[in-house]
Amino acid sequence: MTAAEKTRREEHRRLGPRPLPLHLATAYTTWTSSYAGLTLLKNGWPHSSPKDPSADKPRKQKTADIEALLREIEERESGDFSQALTQEVRARLFALLDGIEAYRAHPYRRALEDPPSCWQQGSARLLDFGTVAEEQNQQGGRAVPKNTILIVPSLINRSYVLDLSAERSLCRWLADQGFRPYLMDWGAPDETEQRFSLTDYVAGYLEQALDQILSAADGEPPVLLGYCMGGLLTLALSQRREKDVAGLALLATPWDFHAGAEALSQEQLALMTSTYLPLAAQLGYLPVDALQSLFALLEPMAVTRKFVGFAQLDQESDEARSFVAVEDWINDGVPLAAPVTRECLEGWYRQNLTVDGNWEIAGEKVVPGNLKLPCLGIVPAQDRIVPPESALALCTALKSVEVLRPRSGHVGMLVGQHALEDTWQPLVSWLDALRA
Repeated sequence: MTAAEKTRREEHRRLGPRPLPLHLATAYTTWTSSYAGLTLLKNGWPHSSPKDPSADKPRKQKTADIEALLREIEERESGDFSQALTQEVRARLFALLDGIEAYRAHPYRRALEDPPSCWQQGSARLLDFGTVAEEQNQQGGRAVPKNTILIVPSLINRSYVLDLSAERSLCRWLADQGFRPYLMDWGAPDETEQRFSLTDYVAGYLEQALDQILSAADGEPPVLLGYCMGGLLTLALSQRREKDVAGLALLATPWDFHAGAEALSQEQLALMTSTYLPLAAQLGYLPVDALQSLFALLEPMAVTRKFVGFAQLDQESDEARSFVAVEDWINDGVPLAAPVTRECLEGWYRQNLTVDGNWEIAGEKVVPGNLKLPCLGIVPAQDRIVPPESALALCTALKSVEVLRPRSGHVGMLVGQHALEDTWQPLVSWLDALRA
């Protein structure tokens, strides 16, 4: 390897999956706990409880899987079985490490250049994807679009999930369909923005961006499209500036933070707030790895399963390339300002202020039922980040809403193999109906 090649490799060194020590420890602890399980099974658990004479059924029922496992243990010498268990744990650990190494060594790198920004304040920029359509028009393509869309992503992830690659860019595809998309790129909070609250983002940056779009479109109200946490921000903006908005599309937007089987328990929430709020207050922000650990709580072994599966893919395939593109985005997060961290963890997740009707922006409660705008709720059926029950609660609270249920998950709804037919095309159909 030449010195130049080594330098380039260091510049593009991948750190994910983040936080790596947590994911490795979770996998190792989960798999090695099988040894304790084996000891318990040999001692009769969970079948040691006698039949309750006052009940019609035993307290502990043998399932078919456990019975089969017990028979296998009995048929083997205990040493042979323990050895087989050790080999299986080692094989899984090495498969995980192979997947991580394959990901880190993959040659894919995102090469798309951002379109020009038409507004900037602090770390935030408003990217104008209408310039993509203008270039096409100059080359004999579609006419320059007139209908505008303000797209707002979450504060904790980079905005380019909506412009992931040339083949998987909702923003560029919307521009090609005759719209003028503007994407809010939040960036990482600087020293001033580390003191920001959600009110600063909504009543400050988002309102300024909306004014910029209105000016560029001669006062024509844009449609607002919010993704995940961005949906909550656009909801609040819509309430504040309803006359300046043509419609509201909410993609995988949470509302009832205690709904769904995947919701965090009160014990997890208490631990989360007692640990992360002091950390954010001390630093001025919540670090990316801390944020990633919160998502790991929702499904601790999800990352392990993903990377074990990735190791088995043809590394030159489109599937592998797509996996790397998404994982690069996931691991390229940004910190969250300390006041916003408190509002989200304590106000949303712990107290559930949204569904209780007590969430406020600039001193005004955000009440979805007060909106008269036409709304679209896109609720992915396999979402593990925002449980469908949480997002559907917001759809129920809105007065005028059309609900779509794509078959994918939280990120797949935007960039997965079914994104075009399940999300992009139905979204454009709804947008077309607004301007009909």
